[in-house]
Amino acid sequence: MSVIRTHSRSRSRSHRPAALLAAGLLLPLPVLAGCGGDGGAGAELPGATQDIAAAPRSKVADKGALTWAVDALPATYNVFQSDADATAQRVAAAVLPTLFTLDVHGRPQRNADYLTAAGVVRREPEQVVLYRLNPRAVWNDGTPVTAADFEAQWKALRGKDSAFWTAGNAGYDRIARVERGADAHEVKVTFTKPYADWAGLFTPLYPRAAMGTGNAFNDSMRKALPFSAGPFQVAGRDDAQGTLALVRNPRWWGDRAKLDRLVLRAVPRDERPAALAGGGLDVAEVTPAAADRITRANEPPRQRKGDDANKPAAADGLRGLAVHRALEPAYTQLALNGAAGPLSDERVRRAVARAIDRKALAEFVLAPLGLPAAPLGSHVLVAGQPGYEDNSDALGSPDPGAARDLLADAGWKEGKGEPPRRRPAQAGPQRPAAGHPDDKAEVPSAEEMPEFGGDGQLPEDEKDSDGGKGGLAPVRFKEGKKLTLRFVLPKGAGAEPLREVGARIARRLDAVGIRTEIVKVEDAGFFKDHVASGDFDLALYSWPASAFPATDARPIFAKPQPAADGSLQVEQNYTRVGTDQIDRLFDQASTELDADAARDLVLRADARIWAAAAAIPLYQRPELVVTRRSVANAGAFGLASPRYQDVGFRR
Repeated sequence: MSVIRTHSRSRSRSHRPAALLAAGLLLPLPVLAGCGGDGGAGAELPGATQDIAAAPRSKVADKGALTWAVDALPATYNVFQSDADATAQRVAAAVLPTLFTLDVHGRPQRNADYLTAAGVVRREPEQVVLYRLNPRAVWNDGTPVTAADFEAQWKALRGKDSAFWTAGNAGYDRIARVERGADAHEVKVTFTKPYADWAGLFTPLYPRAAMGTGNAFNDSMRKALPFSAGPFQVAGRDDAQGTLALVRNPRWWGDRAKLDRLVLRAVPRDERPAALAGGGLDVAEVTPAAADRITRANEPPRQRKGDDANKPAAADGLRGLAVHRALEPAYTQLALNGAAGPLSDERVRRAVARAIDRKALAEFVLAPLGLPAAPLGSHVLVAGQPGYEDNSDALGSPDPGAARDLLADAGWKEGKGEPPRRRPAQAGPQRPAAGHPDDKAEVPSAEEMPEFGGDGQLPEDEKDSDGGKGGLAPVRFKEGKKLTLRFVLPKGAGAEPLREVGARIARRLDAVGIRTEIVKVEDAGFFKDHVASGDFDLALYSWPASAFPATDARPIFAKPQPAADGSLQVEQNYTRVGTDQIDRLFDQASTELDADAARDLVLRADARIWAAAAAIPLYQRPELVVTRRSVANAGAFGLASPRYQDVGFRR
């Protein structure tokens, strides 16, 4: 078997990086957007796109220090490096030029603070984009933002110089030249090949001092970011305390930042409720359990339940907080590794996909959160984005009978071997021998599952479309080998809801004769040691949505290619399943300058990804953000870009 390795040459995005949401694996259950067939704004779910404590700037105080929880301080402030994280992205959005921001529908919008105009001015024989810079735009040392900054960033990211340790070069590799236009405030960018997602380039923009040499690019922004051309600038970092302070940029020419200081504080998610209650945080994304606790603590006394969490001593610190709920621009998927084994057969993958009930899973995870409960129907867009369509019919609806037929057609027959071993009802999951690195447990039989009735039937919310008649099916065999899939999940306390989703999927598969061996692994190694390396049959993990799917979705679904050394370059396609047709459709979409035609090509690619049955979107993740009631213009931003200069405290 050839060695498999990941290759991220196409990964390059500033707004919504097409990277695994590793932290999201530990978040509680994601929530779902509903389907909309019309593909336009009508496909959005009212009230689910954004939920912030909105206030006009005139009602926000011109002072104050706000503390915002993050998962970790940045390993680098250069978002174009592979170890950049969500905090680095947040800092960049508040400190550096963002040429295009995203509105509540996730649509790119020209940012007038930096650009007075931008657009394609010529298509033939070469695509030319002109950027007209705001004459007031300057770096915090007084140096004007010019074409030289654009040129340096292009040369660093185009992929021709190995001295620059870049995470990817998509788009920048299509640029022929970057030069000054008619005057010092105009930038002319000429492409060698048409590029539809040009608006995603040069955001954030770094000064040429940061991009001019490999050493500057690679190392100068590890612990400090002296450059700024945004409403804030980096003021100080305390790794011991886990804090990073941003202060007003005195040379900022736009609307003055309302806050004196914006402090990012690294706080583990399970510690955030206590930090909020104690006054150590003003804004924090939280788990559904924490959101529920805070919501109940803020209900009128007559509505509160008499549990300990809402007794005065426990709830006082949580009062005065508000929970904001929206659909995060990211989704959780079931990944099927098609590199080898039973899942290399498309019929088996389709059987897995049709055995599970995505709607039932969505209802299970979303209903308690008060968010719309419907399965996500796209790999490339989420509900609320223009053009969103449910293409899951390319795979087919949940149908255990069809799943059994597919398995039989693939040669996996019932009863062709020893029957599955039944453990005593009182026995718990088998534990590994001492020193074993993984915590393994084959899915218990019906008698062991409290969710099953005494007759071995599925609970009401998990019954098959055939009425749940199958119950626990006999295991399937082929050439004397039992059909068992290795289902890898993170084992940390924060991933418990994700594991419950996995358990429900496993029970569905069990009902059609597919046994699953659930393998619980350390959170830190879940992605690197298992997903990225291909050490799994089934896994649950998340991807962010993008305003530029032709560019950002392509590496996630690109057909793996053999390398000269015998390895397999999978880019970000950890299912190892792809087709030439899918690649062609993404490539065509990325060169199509007509937005409607480009969107049609992306949607056609999405339908073919569904048909390949290797990546099965389940539901959008929830964005649950708690703020103090005095906080303004922060909360669950959904698809939109935050406007950090407007965040503050109400007067």
